[in-house]
Formats: sequence, C-alpha cells, structure tokens
Amino acid sequence: MPDLEQLSTLIEPEAKALGFDLVRVAWIKGDEPTLQIMAERPETRQLNIDDCAALSHRISDKFDELDPIEEAYRLEVSSPGIDRPLTRLKDFSDWAGHEARIELVELSDGRKRFRGDLIGVEGDIVLIDDGGRHQIAFTQIESAKLVLTDRLIASTAPIDIGGADEIDDETTEQEQED
Repeated sequence: MPDLEQLSTLIEPEAKALGFDLVRVAWIKGDEPTLQIMAERPETRQLNIDDCAALSHRISDKFDELDPIEEAYRLEVSSPGIDRPLTRLKDFSDWAGHEARIELVELSDGRKRFRGDLIGVEGDIVLIDDGGRHQIAFTQIESAKLVLTDRLIASTAPIDIGGADEIDDETTEQEQED
C-alpha cells in the first residue's frame, strides 16, 4: 500500500496551485485499487466537474514524472459531497450544529462509535452531543463523516455540476443515434 502521507505531500501543492484545499487522500483496495482524492474550493466547499478534471490532470502529470505508486491503480478525484468525510480538525468546527458519525481508534467513555450533533472544537478536542456531551481527542478519531439530514441539505449551497448537463446531452444524442 502506498504511503498516504507521502502522496498527500505531493498532491497538496497541486491542489493549492488551483486554489483548492485538499480534504482527503485515501487508498481503496480491490480488484482495481483506487487512489481517491477529495478536494474543495474554500469559498464553496465543493468542486465542479471542470475542477476535478483540472486537478486530475495536474496529479497525473506529477505522478507520471515521479512514479510514486508501483502498482497499477485508478485515480479518482472528487468533491467531498454533502455527507462529506470530516478529516481535518477545522471540519469539526466548520460543521458545528450538524449531525456526524465518529468512529474511534480505541474506546472512549466505553464506546468506539458516536453519532450526534457536533458542538465544535476546543484545542485539539472534538466536542459532540448525543444526548450527553463528549470530548474526543482528534488523534483518536479513525473516521468521521456528516450524516445526511434535512438540516444539512437546507444549509448546503446547491452543487454546481459545471457542465455535466452538456455531457448528459451528448450521451443522450449518441444513444438516440444508436
């Protein structure tokens, strides 16, 4: 498995050069291993199709030059989506007031899983309320993501699909010709 920290170090400057923040770099094993990269525009918290294509090309060019991954893989670049993963400490304060699922590396308060409303952060401690207030060290979080709720949908700006409708039109025209 590739070193994700090393890959993030290579990918982050490419994202920054386009004005994007890197949200997550993940390696997904399977029949076709996938390097999954999530990024966002700081002002919209999203990427459109053109943004994804631009970042994908920059990363591909960089990786063609450096060849940091020995095995064959698929590159996937996307926006984090509405029920996004929470990977940075700032995500927990930015999304305060919204419901999240958090899974821990080890037990805390006798539990490994929490689901409740994010309160925010104090230093490097994430605060969540699931009927009781819990303090979780950020370093103890294995994974976290927002839960899709009506409140989250109402607070999220409409997604700019940036040209996807043209792609759909072309596909439709080809299907009609066949």
